[in-house]
Amino acid sequence: MISLEERLQKHIDVVRQLTAQIPQIESIAGKLLNALQAGGKIIWMGNGGSAADAQHLAAELVGRFTKERKGLASIALSANTATLTAIANDYGYENVFRRQIEALCQPNDIVIGLSTSGNSANVVNAMIAAGEVGAVRIGFTGQAESRLLAHVEECLRIPSHDTARTQEAHLLIGHLLCDWVEAAMVQTQASEEADYV
Repeated sequence: MISLEERLQKHIDVVRQLTAQIPQIESIAGKLLNALQAGGKIIWMGNGGSAADAQHLAAELVGRFTKERKGLASIALSANTATLTAIANDYGYENVFRRQIEALCQPNDIVIGLSTSGNSANVVNAMIAAGEVGAVRIGFTGQAESRLLAHVEECLRIPSHDTARTQEAHLLIGHLLCDWVEAAMVQTQASEEADYV
């Protein structure tokens, strides 16, 4: 049996490897900022724990992360149980996110799909639909090759095959993105207010 110390060490090892992905994380942060400044929104989706992370990260932007500022446009497609169950019942679970993308997504939006395997049919189908709209698509996956890679402009692949470690890294990176975007938006809002005065 693996000890708690060994499990914690595996988490630390994955987090340490993320430093190599800082340029990609910064690139994604810039895309999020550009979308928000252009009047777009950030759309998150995932299944299970990734659905909870999607809701968590959307809430950080709509509410606040650490700074007082205006709310930022962000939604999680897993948050509305009536919508999810209606679509699943009428169109199948593999289309629960695709149908929402068709209804809600605009070309200046960013769609982020969290999938540890990268093969979740509902996430892949939604990314195909988002591509048809012209939105920027970003995947958060584990290390393995996956179907999602062919349907996103950028894929942040966590260097792990362990679901728990991958989800932990997704949430950490999500927090880094929220922090970075929030700081940039606060600076922009302060500059606009100073110009107005």
